[in-house]
Amino acid sequence: MPPPTQPPSSPDDPEPSVAREMDDEDLVEELLVTVNSARAFAEFRRAQRKECANLLRWLQLVLPLLEELRDAAPRLTDDAYRRLALLGRALAAARRLLRSCHDGSKIYLALESETVLAKFRSVYEKMHSALDGMPYAELAISDEVKEQVELMNAQLMRCKKRTDTQDMELSMDIMVILQNKQDERNADRAILERLAKKLELQTLAELRAETKAIKKIINERNGQQGDSTKQIIDLLNKFKEIAGVDEKNVLGDVSMPRSLDKCPSLMIPNDFLCPITLEIMTDPVIVASGQTYERRSIQKWLDSGERTCPKTRQPLAHLSLAPNYALKNLILQWCEKNMVELQKREPEPAAEQDDKPKEDIPSLVEGLSSLHPDVQRKAAKKIRMLSKESPENRLLIADNGGIPALIGLLACPDKKVQENTVTSLLNLSIDEKNKLLITRGGAIPLIIEILRNGSAEAQENSAATLFSLSMLDENKAAIGSLGGLAPLVELLRNGTARGKKDAATAIFNLVLTPQNKARATQAGIVPALLRVIDDKGLGMVDEALSIFLLLSSHAACRAEIGTTAFVEKLVRLIKDGTPKNKECALSVLLELGTNSKPLLVHGLRFGLHEDLSKIAKNGTSRAQRKANSLIQLARKC
Repeated sequence: MPPPTQPPSSPDDPEPSVAREMDDEDLVEELLVTVNSARAFAEFRRAQRKECANLLRWLQLVLPLLEELRDAAPRLTDDAYRRLALLGRALAAARRLLRSCHDGSKIYLALESETVLAKFRSVYEKMHSALDGMPYAELAISDEVKEQVELMNAQLMRCKKRTDTQDMELSMDIMVILQNKQDERNADRAILERLAKKLELQTLAELRAETKAIKKIINERNGQQGDSTKQIIDLLNKFKEIAGVDEKNVLGDVSMPRSLDKCPSLMIPNDFLCPITLEIMTDPVIVASGQTYERRSIQKWLDSGERTCPKTRQPLAHLSLAPNYALKNLILQWCEKNMVELQKREPEPAAEQDDKPKEDIPSLVEGLSSLHPDVQRKAAKKIRMLSKESPENRLLIADNGGIPALIGLLACPDKKVQENTVTSLLNLSIDEKNKLLITRGGAIPLIIEILRNGSAEAQENSAATLFSLSMLDENKAAIGSLGGLAPLVELLRNGTARGKKDAATAIFNLVLTPQNKARATQAGIVPALLRVIDDKGLGMVDEALSIFLLLSSHAACRAEIGTTAFVEKLVRLIKDGTPKNKECALSVLLELGTNSKPLLVHGLRFGLHEDLSKIAKNGTSRAQRKANSLIQLARKC
């Protein structure tokens, strides 16, 4: 006999009871503990500081609600308990996210910035769902607190709908560094130094903390996401290299010197380890700042042209190294007591004596202004080589008036002199102070002229110099207003492969400002970029799409970009491109489709919806987010 059928429930029937995992008082107390522990995080990684500040502000606004619940201790209905339990899960997710932004890997947070932003949006969604419809009357919540929470919930609703934004300059810098081979002209180093400053990965302490954070990620991934992990490690090693840190074994134990691998349980006093190599010291010496280092390591640091203490970053009053006999004796006694044999160092090879005397930089700078062309030619060539070698040389060249002298040579009719001169300025522009001196000396119009009419290598290096100078925001506007974009677009169209890459990087940096977006469009950037995308052998599809993404945010530029033919090109890249191609193409299509529904509809006619569904399941994290946003937008169409 079949069981009797149940009558359909009416809207007035009571909801089924909720399984309660803890008492009402314990639930409220746990919520308070979660909020207060989350509020304990005060410092956050630079890329996420704004979102973290917003989240902390909203946690602060939730606190009065929880405190009134604790004080009143009302009996929670099933609906109230369910909503508070949901709020508890949202608050726990918020705490995990804040912790990650507090002490997580800075490189990971920058590389995966869109994924992290998605986590913030998820937390906002959970908090909104829990608070929306909270039965305040049943909970005896005061009108003042109720109004405060409802206002906050309205803000959460707006925030979760807000379009995600990305630090495009940071994104492009990372892309250039990961895709390009080492640039012999120091252009990559300039980008690395800007990244290191932006991510706050310059001091030894910062780099050691980052190494530990990356090890934690590697352990958590357990061999998964190999490509992403390799990118993170590569970037860390590059940052260590420009900071002068000679330690690149990320997978190893940072506190375990190689000479003691056979006794991993032995705890080595931190004072015995060189802050640079993290190995136990055999010849400790004291520098002017009072810090102690292994002689070989600090000597290598000083020989590279550095004049600061690696640990404190303080300028060194002198370069003398004093033996630290007291520490050396302590290390020897500890090794003897623990039966540890110190690693024997190979003696340093004797320095080869150069037959030629060291170049006299003041006389070379004087030669740049000589009346004899041959003297000028030789001086410019040697200044180019010296400016590439070390920070010390660049400082000496600038201090001896080299920058004004080089600017004076930019107008020289000799093509080779132009090439050596502009390349010297490129090398000197690595230093922030020199960027200002080069710009204020009136170099930009002269560099633009070489970009128009110089030799192929001079044009490449002129583009790279404009990119380096454009790292200062005031220079972005100056280069654009002085007509720098048109010759850059011409180099992108007809230059050598390296010239095109230099031009694209400079153009990207320049069109971060709205005025330059229009100037670039007027200069013919759109057809030039389309040719770059079609040239598969060039390998610059991602760079071109990144520029298109910036241009598509400007109404006048979007009018020229937003054609059905371009949408079809984007669809083909979404279907057949590399994972990075797909990410970039999806981002551009999302920007265009948001502002023009007919363009998106046109793309959907080519079977785009099926590809979006695949990418939403199996694409990279950024591609998944963009695909999901496009799917939602398509439903509205």
